[in-house]
Amino acid sequence: MGNLELISVNIPHIIITIINLLILFLLIKKFLFKPVQRILDERKAEVDKIYADAHETQEAADKDKQLYEEKLENAEAQADAILESAAKKAEQNSDLVLAEATEKAGAMLRKAEADIAQERKKAVNEIKNEISDLSVSIAGKVIGRELNADDHRALIDGFIDDLDA
Repeated sequence: MGNLELISVNIPHIIITIINLLILFLLIKKFLFKPVQRILDERKAEVDKIYADAHETQEAADKDKQLYEEKLENAEAQADAILESAAKKAEQNSDLVLAEATEKAGAMLRKAEADIAQERKKAVNEIKNEISDLSVSIAGKVIGRELNADDHRALIDGFIDDLDA
């Protein structure tokens, strides 16, 4: 009969384990996934704003170029000497404005991409730290004793790095 107790199903133990799992799931959802999603949404909104600003700058440059081209078309009615002089000045200014606007738009896009990469790396590091701290805490509670935080963090970091690969 002693061996039969080892094989038997302990229903209260299973129910308590399921309840603990649900509580753990809800805690992780509330304190990890929602804040991370909020941070990612905020950063996406910032990036979208940067792209919108760059698009507006490009449109303004196109509008300026179009204005200069219209002025050039209207100047065709004037004398040949005035036409040549005005066309050269307008074209130079148009190219300069377009070059500056294109340069600004390119710089804004490069900055946005660098910011995205930096923010993503920062978010990943924050998530790693939060997961490590949460894992140490949970493992300490589950095992019933305090683990060495440095050893546990190294194990968690190794596991996360394996997931990234």
